[in-house]
Amino acid sequence: MDVVDPVAPGWQLIVAALAAIALIVVLITLVKLHPFLALILGGLTVGIVAGENVNDVLASFTAGFGSTAAGVGALIALGAMFAKLLADSGGADQIVDTIVGRASGRMLPWAMAAVGAIIGLPMFFEIGLVLLMPVIYLVSRRAQVSLITVGIPALAGLSAMHGFVPPHPGPVTAIDYLHADLGVTLALGLVVAIPTVIVAGPLFGRLAGTWVVIDAPTTWETEERDATTRPSFGVTIATVLLPVVLMLGKAILDIVIDDTDSTVQQVGDVIGNPFVALLISVLVAMYTFGVRAGMDRQKLSDTVASALPPIAGILLIVSAGGGFKQVLVDTGIGTLLADWAKDANISVLLLAWVLAVLIRLATGSATVATITASSLMIGLVDGLSTGETSLVVLAVGAGSLFFSHVNDAGFWLVKEYFGMTVGQTVKTWSLMETVLSVTGLVVVLLLGIVI
Repeated sequence: MDVVDPVAPGWQLIVAALAAIALIVVLITLVKLHPFLALILGGLTVGIVAGENVNDVLASFTAGFGSTAAGVGALIALGAMFAKLLADSGGADQIVDTIVGRASGRMLPWAMAAVGAIIGLPMFFEIGLVLLMPVIYLVSRRAQVSLITVGIPALAGLSAMHGFVPPHPGPVTAIDYLHADLGVTLALGLVVAIPTVIVAGPLFGRLAGTWVVIDAPTTWETEERDATTRPSFGVTIATVLLPVVLMLGKAILDIVIDDTDSTVQQVGDVIGNPFVALLISVLVAMYTFGVRAGMDRQKLSDTVASALPPIAGILLIVSAGGGFKQVLVDTGIGTLLADWAKDANISVLLLAWVLAVLIRLATGSATVATITASSLMIGLVDGLSTGETSLVVLAVGAGSLFFSHVNDAGFWLVKEYFGMTVGQTVKTWSLMETVLSVTGLVVVLLLGIVI
């Protein structure tokens, strides 16, 4: 990665970065401006306060916007198509019913955590939550336990996948910015996610269920589902894990085979490329979740097309974040921060987590926290090994999940679905997110000792 010389004295660059971040926070939280516009104005502020020519600032921003849209945007779009096919085919219902149906009362929280994690692999948090809520209600009534006891584990599984595992927008964006290896990050992300979900899910859920006891409402009965056209459990799991297997396969081949001219290596590089792996998975899902589930060509086309409008906002936010990142890079702020961190002998992993935590608390957005924190970390990953760079991505991801509160849309979504007060939501959901974040950091730091 090329080192960019600072365009202004250090104090001026620090003022520029702080002014831009403060502006983004104020615009999102107080003015209620859409993060897309806030990130654009923040990017322009960085360059202008740093003393750059306005035309150069615009050129940096548009270059970063375009490269991010081309790289990360395509992955988010393909992931959304895959998730929509999974939901509309009944495949998600099949996973839920199979796993939950085989769990005893004591094992239900663990089963719900597993369901949340599996559903969370391809789906955005909000979509997964809407999909799982009727099931959480049903399981709570059937087991006669607090909604929190079975709901928190499912939320932990969903949230952990959102923060740690590609192809979710946060991890994919950080991987792109820091030039981390996607396969290695995916493998390490799963290693971090498993113990993190266990601690923040079934274990914390049992405790939270004693603090807040809520019976599942009877007003929302689970709809009768047509099980005749659903894909089987085996087919569903195989399809969901296909992109994961393809991307992990490439990472394994990179380790096992040293010869870059090897045919096997070249084939692995192609099919394990994130874009190709997700494209293959979407095409396979169109058959397993579409054709085999009884969809005709028009229904299949409509299902895939309907996946794109809901993610337009996410694509624009992530792309604007790419522009903001590029302005930070081109002004040399990353280089300055890297030199400061090295002189101060601060752990790169801890710094990445703290930056993400601060921005998450200020803006309420995990995506904005990931974009901004990983942008600031670009200069600090120079010289790190492949594994260490991936751990920086995961440290940012862990920080981006910290203490969801009233400025986070997810906070209100959980509050309303669970029928809780603000105080109850803080004691359950907000604390669960904090446990998830801190546990994730601990696991990342432990892996940092080993790698």
